[in-house]
Amino acid sequence: MTTVTKLLPAPVIDETARLLTEHYVFPDIAEQVAGLLRRRLAEGAYDVDDAEELARLVTADLQSVNGDRHLRLKHHADAVPPKRGAATLEAMRRDFDASLGGAPLVRLLDGQVAVVELAPMLFPLEWAAEPLSAAFTVASRARALIVDLRANRGGDPDTVAFACSYFLDERTHLNSMYWRDGDRTEQSWSLPHVPGARFGGSKPLYILTSGSSFSAAEELAYDLQQLGRAVVVGEPTLGGAHPCNGWTVHQNLEATVPVGRAVNPVSGTNWEGVGVRPDIPCAATDALDRAHALALARLTD
Repeated sequence: MTTVTKLLPAPVIDETARLLTEHYVFPDIAEQVAGLLRRRLAEGAYDVDDAEELARLVTADLQSVNGDRHLRLKHHADAVPPKRGAATLEAMRRDFDASLGGAPLVRLLDGQVAVVELAPMLFPLEWAAEPLSAAFTVASRARALIVDLRANRGGDPDTVAFACSYFLDERTHLNSMYWRDGDRTEQSWSLPHVPGARFGGSKPLYILTSGSSFSAAEELAYDLQQLGRAVVVGEPTLGGAHPCNGWTVHQNLEATVPVGRAVNPVSGTNWEGVGVRPDIPCAATDALDRAHALALARLTD
């Protein structure tokens, strides 16, 4: 039987503020936000006894300074383990098992145009490599490809690089990530070899986005767009370019704190706060038909 821990807002706020100041990728902003949380606590703004309500209130304040959508106090209905990131990982695994490994749809449209949907996440590469390789290998025979990220809410940067590798012919610098820990920068490159067959770097490639596409899904669209490899069709994305870690601060609450920021080698910046801007703007519900029509037109040129 699970023991229910009484919600005491003060320890949750104190620990969240500490995590911010120690780990947030922008130290100056961390100090501002931590100070705001402590002021709001002293004012009684967090005097609630419901964990979900506290998560809502604190998240609004966390995001109020610079709009970082990765900076959150997340509520979990089930008790979460104390190990860092364990709550998020458990939820990911449930979604992975329910979505054929993150590639729930592969189909062929008229004109030999394939569609691969990647949803609801780009799961950790050690899980996702096999199902994604299978999906991309099947699609490699198509004359054009549409990758549907409209329902994808993010995931693993290593999986982004793995996916991009199927759409490029040569090893390519995709992205760089600055990490506060160690004040260091790591480069992300496409892979020289992939399991299965590549779609390759020359056939028409389209990526569908929506206002819900987030984080690693945005990186996949942005990386290929900046390289001139893919045409992005749909809506501007949500705008989260900061990878984060999660820490349990109460049995039902997890503080997610961005610990790095993306720097694209082509643009010199990223999609934080502005989203990935589509090359062909349209409603997300119309994006598939629009991309299919574009692909057919290009194939008949």
